[in-house]
Amino acid sequence: MRVTVVDPPAYTPPYDHALCAALADRGHEVTLATSHFRFGEVPEPHGYRRDECFYRLAPGSAAAKAVQHPADMLRLARRARGAQDDVVHFQWLPIPNLDRLLVRRFPRPVVLTAHDVTPREVRAGARGGMPAALRAVDAVVVHSRAGAERVSAEAGVQAERIHVIPHGAFTHLTRMPQGPAPPALAGLEGRRVVLFFGLVRPYKGVDLLVEALAGAPDDAVLLVVGMPRMSLAPLERRARELGIADRMRLVPRFVPDTDVAAYFRRADVVALPYREIEQSGVLYTALAFGRPLLLSAVGGFPEIAEHGAARLFEPGSAASLRTALAELLDDEAARQELSRAAAALAELHSWERVAALTEDLYSRLLEEPRR
Repeated sequence: MRVTVVDPPAYTPPYDHALCAALADRGHEVTLATSHFRFGEVPEPHGYRRDECFYRLAPGSAAAKAVQHPADMLRLARRARGAQDDVVHFQWLPIPNLDRLLVRRFPRPVVLTAHDVTPREVRAGARGGMPAALRAVDAVVVHSRAGAERVSAEAGVQAERIHVIPHGAFTHLTRMPQGPAPPALAGLEGRRVVLFFGLVRPYKGVDLLVEALAGAPDDAVLLVVGMPRMSLAPLERRARELGIADRMRLVPRFVPDTDVAAYFRRADVVALPYREIEQSGVLYTALAFGRPLLLSAVGGFPEIAEHGAARLFEPGSAASLRTALAELLDDEAARQELSRAAAALAELHSWERVAALTEDLYSRLLEEPRR
């Protein structure tokens, strides 16, 4: 098949790369249509073509992107029709009120992966536009049963057009060449490390993790690693108030793939205290490294715990997180069991399997009458 995978704002380069490479490995002709990722290096294409055809003028300006977006979408739609693409698969629709109209210009079928059923921290009006955007495509991919229920209940998408295809584990990161150990890991010999990794945003609950650290064993250290999308000053102030400032280390920057392994391999626990989520690429990175997971019971996270690969706590509750974290850090046998289950689940959620399920969805859509 000829497939164009579309991520206009380059929100999820690791996911885009893994999916495109796995589809290409199955013999499909795949193009990734995206924009320049300005925060660091992205994986080199493996078997597919990457075209940075969005937002070529002033790529760092949100206003400039919004102005360019309609023309870039229409240009890509014309190209997809001219190339007789079999499937166009969007990963993100950044301006849903507009994109629900623009997707109609693309050759059918059109697929959308709902990484977030309801966009978070977006412009006014975007939240209201997402349900209509979800209804405008031929098929919606979600990564969990919980996501499928939300798309049906909140967006009114018919059940037969919702398809659960799991997120893939980022096992390629375990094989990356390693550079020097990051400075933030220096002097941690004999310490138990709790890792929070990824973009730091309010809904991800890192403030709860700071509160929980105060009840953790005295040798526990919290690493908060990732580019901030919020002020970190309140976290630092609260850590000082709790007397744990010397037990929290911040790495407020984009982390290249060559450094990812060092952080995950050093983690005794990977904690994702999100207040809301459908599914998480950080979680699937932790699975790839076989790390014990401590997750809030939101979205698709309980479905990971069903496999014995995570321990859950009550969402939004610092007290529940504090208890769970202290117990898990003090129970090495439990952490080892979680690690074994995580490694097994990573094998089950291979990108080969994700690509096979995605290919099957494409084939079924191509057999249906065009809408």
